[in-house]
Amino acid sequence: MSENICPQCESELSWKDQGYFCDYCQQKVIKTAFCPDCSEQLEKLQACGSASYFCNHCNELKSKSRVKSVFNVVAD
Repeated sequence: MSENICPQCESELSWKDQGYFCDYCQQKVIKTAFCPDCSEQLEKLQACGSASYFCNHCNELKSKSRVKSVFNVVAD
């Protein structure tokens, strides 16, 4: 089962125009990552095809498997 679910209708999200999109709601959706230790928003670092997350509050890298991800519909 996919973890990329629309927060409004719970349909699976697709990838369009460099971002997530709900085909059912016809809305763009953003994915935000939060630190599993302090709950602050994480900075996504991408290099050489892989993604890592950095917490500025804890001042350390966080494992992608521990990150708490939240999807939100983009307001027009």
